[in-house]
Amino acid sequence: MDLKILVFLLTFSAAQGQFYEDKRCRCICPSPAALLNSSLSDRKVYTSNVPPNKCNCEGVILQIVGDELKGHEQEFCPRCECKYETRNTTIIMVVVIMMLWVLTMLSGYMGFLMCLDPLINKRKVKFHQEAGTGTEEARTLLLQDADD
Repeated sequence: MDLKILVFLLTFSAAQGQFYEDKRCRCICPSPAALLNSSLSDRKVYTSNVPPNKCNCEGVILQIVGDELKGHEQEFCPRCECKYETRNTTIIMVVVIMMLWVLTMLSGYMGFLMCLDPLINKRKVKFHQEAGTGTEEARTLLLQDADD
């Protein structure tokens, strides 16, 4: 029982330190170098924690790469696609913990069956040995009847 509590606390404390924001703005834009040099077509992903009304090129991208663009903002921003995303990390964490619990239970059940397997196989071997001697006797009797 103490081991289960220890495992739960270690799992929960590790997950607690890695919480992420449930809401974010995600923008996919061409690389600033691609705007200045038209031969490149790399795309970059920018994420930021801003309110939904600021989830656009001016609110996210220009704050990050505004110095690189310098005057090319009007050409760069229409090529960006920004989306406001929400997710519930609590539900994700609960589902992951449930899946780990199910895998642990199945592994324990498999271990139990592996320990039980030799006991079951001993009984089958004895049964086959007893049945095997009876079969030999039946064959001998049938062969004797056939010879007569």
